[in-house]
Amino acid sequence: MENRDRVIGMLESFLFIAGNEGLTVSQLKALTDLEESEILLYLETLLSNYEQRMDSGITLKLFSGAYQLVTKAEYANDIKRLLENPAPQSITKASLEVLAIIAYKQPVTRVEIDDLRGVKSDGPIHTLISRGFIMENGRSEGTGRAILYGTTDVFLDRFGLSSLESLPPLMLEQDNVQEDTDLFMTQFQEVFGEKE
Repeated sequence: MENRDRVIGMLESFLFIAGNEGLTVSQLKALTDLEESEILLYLETLLSNYEQRMDSGITLKLFSGAYQLVTKAEYANDIKRLLENPAPQSITKASLEVLAIIAYKQPVTRVEIDDLRGVKSDGPIHTLISRGFIMENGRSEGTGRAILYGTTDVFLDRFGLSSLESLPPLMLEQDNVQEDTDLFMTQFQEVFGEKE
């Protein structure tokens, strides 16, 4: 019984992590080394558990050959209320960095974003998509056909922009850069007492 519960929990975890894309039986088979018939039986049990529990807002659905965890239909009005009145949430520095790169360089791939930042950007990208600030904007040409990302109308609205052309200039004038550098070096020398 313990092993059965563990397998069901593992399948549930995989489906939760997979999110909107879901997982096919063959993908679950590769992840678990179980037979297809066993996986289907465990998924039936998981579905039955969800449907019997009145205190759960989640259920299991099959869409286009992939199993997904979704919210139960009876909570649609409650979810709509949440989406219409989202709680204000802060955004991390990493997400702001990724958002700025996408805003100025769009359409842009995750690899291009990673190269500019010097670190992986999967987490911030997922956060920005879930908040509606960015979206998939097609696929790049060539090998792999990587997903291209761009900003949304939600981004423009939340940042008070009428269009992408309203973004502030990315590059400073050369004279301003020199003045900023001189000011920085002066302050740096004052702090560390390295006057010439």
